[in-house]
Amino acid sequence: MLIDAHLAEPTGSGVFPAILVVQEIWGVNAHIRHVTERLAREGYVAIAPAIFQRSAPGFEGNYDADTTVLGRKYKDATTADELLSDMQAAIAYLRTLPKVKGDAIGAIGFCFGGHVVYLAATLPDIKATASFYGGGIATMTPGGGAPTITRTSDIHGTFYAFFGTADPLIPVEQIDQIEAALQKCHIDHRFFRYLTGHGFFCDQRTDYSPEAAANAWDKVKELFGRVLKDEG
Repeated sequence: MLIDAHLAEPTGSGVFPAILVVQEIWGVNAHIRHVTERLAREGYVAIAPAIFQRSAPGFEGNYDADTTVLGRKYKDATTADELLSDMQAAIAYLRTLPKVKGDAIGAIGFCFGGHVVYLAATLPDIKATASFYGGGIATMTPGGGAPTITRTSDIHGTFYAFFGTADPLIPVEQIDQIEAALQKCHIDHRFFRYLTGHGFFCDQRTDYSPEAAANAWDKVKELFGRVLKDEG
């Protein structure tokens, strides 16, 4: 299936690593486009696929109550198989671009996208993953079935996870379960906890924490720089 996406490329000539940017429940909105552009300025070809394309083409929310209700509805209409297919389609498209170094691909996701990139990390093509406050990883998978955490042993590459310890949507017990699963499965990972609420990386959300966001961005740059640029 063809889906819309926001693409950002570095200026200048050459080939660059590529990164999938996976949205929150509010679609490929201004925040997700901004993250995509930031990554391009850091030297990556970044693409944000519209993962609600099947049920809500063109949907874009801005964290208000009405679009939050819609976003949750569209999230609930997704399935793990379809999401993984979307990730694979985005990877295949990236490899057609002349600026992309095809063997150096990463993923970053926020909120629901943080859950989606946990799934995507099981794809062999994904060498590095940054998952921000992915809800439901320990308790469910999109479309039903065993929780996504049961796929941890299939994760490839390096995995960084970012959570807020005062997040009302993701209890600390679930955060502990995810960290324990990564350790048990011997996944190359780092785990970061911040004294914040849920959406601390997004400056359009009430839980935004400039200090935590800046620290997490430094960790993201370290991850992708070390794995995709130095080793890709």
